[in-house]
Amino acid sequence: MTNGNHGNSRHFAGDNIKRYKVDEETTLLPFLLKSMSNLSRTEVKSMLKYKHVAIKGSAVTQFDTPLMPGDEVEVNYGRSFYRFNNPQVKILYEDKWMIVIEKASGLLSVANDNVREKNAFNILRDYLRHGNPEAELYVCHRLDQFTSGILLFSKDQEMMLEMRSNWDFYVKERKYICVTENIPPRQEDTIESLLTQNDRMQVYSTPDEDKGRLAVTHYKVIQTRGRYALVDVEIFTGKKNQIRVHMSEMGCPIAGDIKYGAETNPARRLMLHNYRLTFIHPVNGELLRFSLPTPPVFRKLTSPDK
Repeated sequence: MTNGNHGNSRHFAGDNIKRYKVDEETTLLPFLLKSMSNLSRTEVKSMLKYKHVAIKGSAVTQFDTPLMPGDEVEVNYGRSFYRFNNPQVKILYEDKWMIVIEKASGLLSVANDNVREKNAFNILRDYLRHGNPEAELYVCHRLDQFTSGILLFSKDQEMMLEMRSNWDFYVKERKYICVTENIPPRQEDTIESLLTQNDRMQVYSTPDEDKGRLAVTHYKVIQTRGRYALVDVEIFTGKKNQIRVHMSEMGCPIAGDIKYGAETNPARRLMLHNYRLTFIHPVNGELLRFSLPTPPVFRKLTSPDK
């Protein structure tokens, strides 16, 4: 692991690849059994099944794949050769304890009563189980379905519990970019209120200290065009719908957020994006900082006329 920005997909240091040259015409399973004589037949077949074997850079699972003299078979004893590819999830960082991803707008972080399979959690768990059928995954925090940006998951239950129990200690920075309908009344300000939720699952501010939980949001207007503003937001608490509620109650709902009063949907999505997450790695103590670019449509909609 290294400090600093992490903008490209990285895999944890789990590769342990050995290469075996084919000397005579044969098929894959007999060749593997002979080359990997230190392993049992069951272990070799399991490695083949879970894509730990590759030929010409591509994972193979067929036991009767023909081999010719001069071929080279790669065996990864550390993890599978499976390569993750999903249009709604991009892996930004991975090590033996965690995965950090970029989630697309529209994808649930975890399952709900209506959607059980298509969510970031299940997509990542399936990915992990290509290499290890017993792999587990745990949720450290969530993003709203239509909010895009950075999400952290843990592979280790103890790490997840430590992160969630001491979130404010480990997490040093959570920043978002959004487009609001209407221009905020001040160029920069901090909003504090007590948030609670009604029976319709809508969050709102309340003066009742027994019902509400403190939410603190700082914003700064970056640029404006017409009725729209590009706003940089940092949250110091992680309450449900916090940014959406604070912007709406200020008279500046996030574009596309019909639930909280938006009148327009110019990008056909909620225009809220978590672009930065900085936190202390709970295992090795390193400070990890992840940053994403602003979605181009956000800047295009709010770029001042020239």
